[in-house]
Amino acid sequence: MNDHRRLGRELGIFGTDPLIGSGLPYWLPAGAAVRKAVEDYVHELERRTGYQHVNSPVLGKRELYERSGHWAHYAADMFPPMEVGGEEFVLRPSLCPHHALIYRSRGRSRRDLPLRVAELGGMYRSEPSGVLGGLSRVRAIQLNDGHVFCAPGQAAAEVSAALDLIEAAHARLGIGAARYRLSLGGEGAKFVADPAMWARAEEVLRGVLRERGRPFDEERGEGAFYGPKIDIQIADPAGRESTLSTVQVDYFQPARFDLRYAGGERPGERPVMVHRSVVGGIERLVAHLVEVHGGAFPAWMAPVQAVVLPLSDAELPAAAALLRQCLEAGLRAELAPADRGSLGARIRAHRLVPYQLVVGPREVASGRAAVRLRDGGQAGAVPIEQLAAQSRPFV
Repeated sequence: MNDHRRLGRELGIFGTDPLIGSGLPYWLPAGAAVRKAVEDYVHELERRTGYQHVNSPVLGKRELYERSGHWAHYAADMFPPMEVGGEEFVLRPSLCPHHALIYRSRGRSRRDLPLRVAELGGMYRSEPSGVLGGLSRVRAIQLNDGHVFCAPGQAAAEVSAALDLIEAAHARLGIGAARYRLSLGGEGAKFVADPAMWARAEEVLRGVLRERGRPFDEERGEGAFYGPKIDIQIADPAGRESTLSTVQVDYFQPARFDLRYAGGERPGERPVMVHRSVVGGIERLVAHLVEVHGGAFPAWMAPVQAVVLPLSDAELPAAAALLRQCLEAGLRAELAPADRGSLGARIRAHRLVPYQLVVGPREVASGRAAVRLRDGGQAGAVPIEQLAAQSRPFV
């Protein structure tokens, strides 16, 4: 079985150190390359579908989270406040309050809606030590987050559009079948006590899932404190299920932050806030991708996309020139010279690299390389620009 904790260390994806702390992994070069490829893909996918990208601080005053409702309903999962200059600051458990303030930063009208904002940002959760593990459960999360501020009549269409994004990303990332769960509110102080608000939000989500013909389960007590959500559940190779992507409808925080827009059916109408995460936390996503692909990532996200293999030292100058050509074309490439072993040994050492560029006397004479594929197939003399083009997520 592919366990990402073992594979992640063998492949140089991530590491941990007790001096940094539990639940706080660091990214090694191969992992940083995979992460950057995924982040760039999602960023471009969002840009192409009308999102504007923003950046916001990982800290906020305690009052911000009191206003958002996190302090009252979610404080047990937050890090304790830090006092600075007589004020209390908190590592944010969520990006939503910051995005609400970005919406509120200037007047909005009906013509501005839907306003789609997205961010890849850090968030922090005070997870118990006993539940931490590798990249799948951490205390510092890089979250692919986004919020759509829309008129009430636009909410269903925006939820459906978010599900389109999620399904497109899952297909491109090689994520298999997913289960849809409608996560609802429950009893107790964890959830905002407003039955009418919950019913209204549930009606939107349930209607979208039914219109799309998606079978789904309903589960009480799994919603966010401010509203219900669609959870996209995935299973690892061992059958363990976790939530990757989410879509939520929120009528609560627009009221808490007094968000409004002009030109609606009523003066000063409030927008609906649709929360969506296309791929969830990057750490959990990469953990899943390591296990699903076993380290043999698709070419566009592979840590090393091409390795240049000279047959002998005589071909080293030509191989070095080819490496420069690969790097200039945008490929993540490296050189494996002859002093690292026989050609067969070097091919085996780079068996997970999608493209192996062999340079012998014939290739030196022709100015090209023989492209060997990861599965052992031969692609012939493929131009480097063509390899680079087919190694991008958007071809």
